[in-house]
Amino acid sequence: MFRQMRRKDKLMPLEESVKILKEGEYGILATVGEDGYPYAVPLNYVYRDNHIYFHCAVEGHKLDNIRFNPKVSFCVVGEAKVDPEELTTDYKSVIVFGKACEVEGEEKKQALYSLAGKYSDNTRVKGGSFDYYVNKYWDRTRIVRIYIENISGKGK
Repeated sequence: MFRQMRRKDKLMPLEESVKILKEGEYGILATVGEDGYPYAVPLNYVYRDNHIYFHCAVEGHKLDNIRFNPKVSFCVVGEAKVDPEELTTDYKSVIVFGKACEVEGEEKKQALYSLAGKYSDNTRVKGGSFDYYVNKYWDRTRIVRIYIENISGKGK
């Protein structure tokens, strides 16, 4: 069960929320570990096929937490501008709730290419193409998919 947004007047349409997810440069992943502490970390990501994908090392805090509890939240700030005269901020942000898991095989490959394509042009990378990096780092990279259960966009 997800909490409903208190300020309905700030709620953005789903289409605008998805646009922010597609265009965002980075997001903040929040997990909870066995110790009960929250852990939030900024990372690069791609929104694809109504899922969020990100890459990481083969071991670490994120993966330990996801294996313990796959429930995560993910936040992207589309824009934020402080108005010092009004003591307020104009902003657009999206929070996603979902379940995270590692993916393999063709899904991993497609996610890696999608991540690379979001942040670079295939013709400009060292080695001549994304293939070089996908093959070079295949065994040293994990891909995690967040299955989105709820999207909540807010703006002022």
